[in-house]
Amino acid sequence: MRALLLSMLLLVTVLLVYSAVAEGEDGMRSQTNEAGASISDYIRGMSP
Repeated sequence: MRALLLSMLLLVTVLLVYSAVAEGEDGMRSQTNEAGASISDYIRGMSP
């Protein structure tokens, strides 16, 4: 029973950390979108 509780606590902790890191206001998803937009603008600005 104790092992089950510890594993559930670990799982909840991992999920909370992931949501804070990946989907927070300044999370990875937001930074990836901003980086993609700036790279896209740079490529569009290149002259052939």
